[in-house]
Amino acid sequence: MPKVDRRLAPAKLTRTFRIVGRRDDGYHLIEAEMVALDLADELEFSAGDGLEVVDAVRWVGSGVEVPVLSDVPVSENLVVRALDLVGRRAHIRLVKRIPPGAGLGGGSADAAAVLRWAGVKDLALAARLGADVPFCLRGGRAKVRGVGEIVEALAPADQAFVIVTPSFGVSTAAVYAAFDEVGAPAPGSATNDLERAAIVVEPRLAHYRELLAEASGLQPSLAGSGSTWFVECEPPEAPAVASEIRRRVESTKLSALVAATRAVT
Repeated sequence: MPKVDRRLAPAKLTRTFRIVGRRDDGYHLIEAEMVALDLADELEFSAGDGLEVVDAVRWVGSGVEVPVLSDVPVSENLVVRALDLVGRRAHIRLVKRIPPGAGLGGGSADAAAVLRWAGVKDLALAARLGADVPFCLRGGRAKVRGVGEIVEALAPADQAFVIVTPSFGVSTAAVYAAFDEVGAPAPGSATNDLERAAIVVEPRLAHYRELLAEASGLQPSLAGSGSTWFVECEPPEAPAVASEIRRRVESTKLSALVAATRAVT
C-alpha cells in the first residue's frame, strides 16, 4: 500500500467583518474576527502528481442548482498553486465538504493544508496565494487586519454555530464592487459590512436569511462575502436548530448545506 498523508482543511467562519479603508492599489483594508470550524475538507497526499477532487458536500432539499467543483482549471486551483509555491510534488485526493462560493474559505483552507504538509508557517508566503490563506494557515481564532495578511491570535473559545449555505455561490469580486457603490448596512444593523452589497448582487440571499432567523429566533450574519448565513448558538442548542432548519429546507423547493458546527483550535 502506498503511503498516504492525510490533512484536514478546516473551514473559515468570519464572525465580524468591517471595511476600514482602501489601499492605493484598490484592495480593501479590513478588520475581522475569524474562527476555524470542524467542517473541513480532507487532503490525502501520496507519491506522484495530479489532483483528484471528490464532491462530498451534503446538500439538503430538492433544489438542483448545485455548484460545480471542477469549474476552476486545475492549473489555477489553489492546491496546485500552493504545491508550485513550495516547490513540492504530490498526488492529492481532495475530498470537498466545504461548498464553493460559500464565503467559508474552502479553497484557501485547502491551500493552507498544503503549506502545513510542506512544513511552511510563513504567513507572508501564504498571503501570496490569497487574502484568506494566512488565517487558514494559522487557524484557531484570530483578529485579521490589513488585506488579510495580519493575523493576531485570540484566546480559544467554546463556540457553536449553525450555518446555512444556499446551493449557489456569490462572486467575491462582484460583492466588493457592489460595496463600493452602495456602502455598508446602517450602523448596528449587521456585523458584516458586506451584507447589503451581497444581497444587491444576489437577492435570493435574503430568503435564506429569513429562513434561518425564523427557525433560530436569532439574527443571522453573513459569512464573508457570502453565500453562507450563520447564527451563533449555545453549544447544546445548535443540533436542534440545525435539525429545524433542515426540516424547513426540505419542505420547500430550496437546497442548502445545513450544519451545526463548532470552533476548533
